[in-house]
Formats: sequence, structure tokens, C-alpha cells
Amino acid sequence: MTSGGPAFRVTVPASTANLGPGFDALGLALARYDVVELQVTGGGLAIEVIDAGAGDVAEVPTDESHLVIRAFRRACAHWDVRPPGLHLRCHNAIPHARGLGSSAAAVVSGVALGYAVAGRKLDETALQLAAEFEGHADNAGASLLGGLVVAWFENGRFRAERVIPSERIRPVVAIPAERSSTVATRGLLPPQVPHADAAHSAGRAALTVLAMTERPELLLAATEDRLHQDYRAEAYPASSGLVRALRAQGVPATISGAGPTVLALTETGILPPSVDVGAFSVAELPVDRSGVQVEAR
Repeated sequence: MTSGGPAFRVTVPASTANLGPGFDALGLALARYDVVELQVTGGGLAIEVIDAGAGDVAEVPTDESHLVIRAFRRACAHWDVRPPGLHLRCHNAIPHARGLGSSAAAVVSGVALGYAVAGRKLDETALQLAAEFEGHADNAGASLLGGLVVAWFENGRFRAERVIPSERIRPVVAIPAERSSTVATRGLLPPQVPHADAAHSAGRAALTVLAMTERPELLLAATEDRLHQDYRAEAYPASSGLVRALRAQGVPATISGAGPTVLALTETGILPPSVDVGAFSVAELPVDRSGVQVEAR
């Protein structure tokens, strides 16, 4: 970073949403991190992007349309702070458009940096500012708070509460090369679902909270979804096939967020060797239990 005014570093975790039936309501922070550094300067805007998205201005722009900057400006406006210039450096480790909350992480990092520049501590309004960009608070809440979050919308405001997940759970992700679009996959969802499927989803989402916190042995049943995954299967057939194969082997597996990453909630940190994962990059990603971290530098 250049010499100049105050400088801050934000470390923000990836996240997985839904966990099967908890559509737009459940999120889990995962230990893969974007690190964003910001320094206040005398004027102008300079943005460096390292790793994921570097060099692709269509994917990660280097002007005021950059998602971190947009979220930062929103938080600064809330606190009536107007820094004269900025130097932003983004070390992106969360893969983009894979269902691991890269957009939410960018928004949370921008909001956290805005609070830091304003000299404020993160609060409930920080969640509101971040979730407004996404339209739901599951990913943003997980990246902000860490652990497992239950998210909802009430009286015009986004809410999320942190729940402590069981230490027995060792998430594994299988990331394909192809990408997906949240907008596109949401477009595959029907405007209505059968009452029986809605009731099934409500029961399994409630069971998921119990299974994630106290009874991991119930996760296979808890993560069974009828609300969204089958409708979106055509968008990522290989990922949907992997979910079915893992579940057939007794592994609680779901599509991570809008996909196409597959999430397996294991107790071993490994997938059955009989399941073909050759088209995927597989990694154990522990649960992040701290959420976004801000340092003055």
C-alpha cells in the first residue's frame, strides 16, 4: 500500500447457504478467506485485484462499480464519512460464481471497511447494509458473524442470529470448473410449490438446526430438500449427480447456495472413495467461527 492516511485490513470468510431445505434462511461460514486492504489517500481511487478475478474487469471491475467499493460507500454514507481518496487491494481466495458466497464476502468486507474508516464497531445495521445488496441475509450473516446463522426478514429489516455448530461437523466442498449465476438459477424456481413440499421443507429446516448444533447423525434426513434443488438441477447436472451419489452413500450432501459447488457435511473430513469426484476440486473447509475480522494497520 502507498504511504498516506489510515489503513485497514479485513479478513472475511466464505459461506455456504441453504444447507438443503433452509432456503435463504440458513448460512454457514467456511474457512476460506478473502483479505481486503484499504488505505485512505489524498485523492482518487486505485484498486488492485490478486488471485480470483484478477485481470478480468468484466468480472471484477477496478472502478467505483467494484462491489467492495459500492458497499464501502454505502457504509460511509450511513456514517456521513467522505474519505478523499482510496487505495484498495483485494486478495481473493473465494472462487467466484460457485455458490461459496464471494459476493456476500465482498459486500461484508466493504461494509466492515466503511465502519472502520468511520471509527465505528460493527452492529446490527452493518448486517442490514450488507444484506440489502443480496436481498437475503444468509450468506452475509454468516460472513459477518461466523458459525451457523439463522436469517429472516422482519418489519422491513434483515435479521440474523448466530448459532454455534457442533464441532463434530467437518464440511467438505467439491468445486466444479463451471460457474453459475444466482439470478439465472433463481429464474428456474417455480412461483408456487405444492403444500406438501413446503411443509416438508419447514420441518427439515427446523431439523437441520438441531442436527447442525446437537445431533449431526440426523443431518442426512435434515438436509433433504424439495424446495429448490430439483428445480435447478438442469443448471448443473454434474453437481446434482454428485449430491445424489453422496447421499446414496449416506453422506449429507447438498448444493451450496446457488451452486454449482457441492457441500458435504461429514464427520470425517473425507468423501467415500467409491464416489467419483474427478471433475471436482475437493477440499475440507472447516467452519469459521469468528466471522469478519478488522485490523487497523
